[in-house]
Amino acid sequence: MSRQQYVQQEPNPRLGKRLAIGVWVVTVLVWGLVGAMRRPEKIPLPDGVSLSFLPAVHATLNSLVAIFLVAALVMIRRNNVRLHKLAVSAAMICSALFLTCYVAYHFTTAETRFGGQGAAKACYFALLISHIILAAISLPFILLTWVYGFTNQFQKHRTMAKWVFPVWLYVAVTGPICYLMLRPYYGS
Repeated sequence: MSRQQYVQQEPNPRLGKRLAIGVWVVTVLVWGLVGAMRRPEKIPLPDGVSLSFLPAVHATLNSLVAIFLVAALVMIRRNNVRLHKLAVSAAMICSALFLTCYVAYHFTTAETRFGGQGAAKACYFALLISHIILAAISLPFILLTWVYGFTNQFQKHRTMAKWVFPVWLYVAVTGPICYLMLRPYYGS
């Protein structure tokens, strides 16, 4: 199916509205879960079990999200809707896996503190704070952008994707950068 044929499909705003309610329910649940993992007491793991490998997994998953997002943009610009949808789906799956691993790690493992000083510390915290804030704010809009595409509401999808895409890409790129900056302090 060509892009022209694809965008001529009948929109389904009723389904879009129902899915949008689900988006906000999921968003509130995720925000609550992420807030709950900030508790000082951690869930103990069985003896010999460690999730210390997960920060590298988080960085890898975020890197894959960035790659899939760029691929999605390239594919839609080439009018390849099928590969665009596949790339977006892969980015969303990697994001969901990231969130699952991230929550598991932070519910069970003490926070690692950045040990750098001066400009490195300022740069790290600027990236980290912008990463966290934009990740939290963008979550419902990423999901809504997907809903608009899924329900053939292409004008809404395109309008929202124009500003959601760069924010999601920024979050996906700054996550691994923060990991690399924090990496020397894991286990300290």
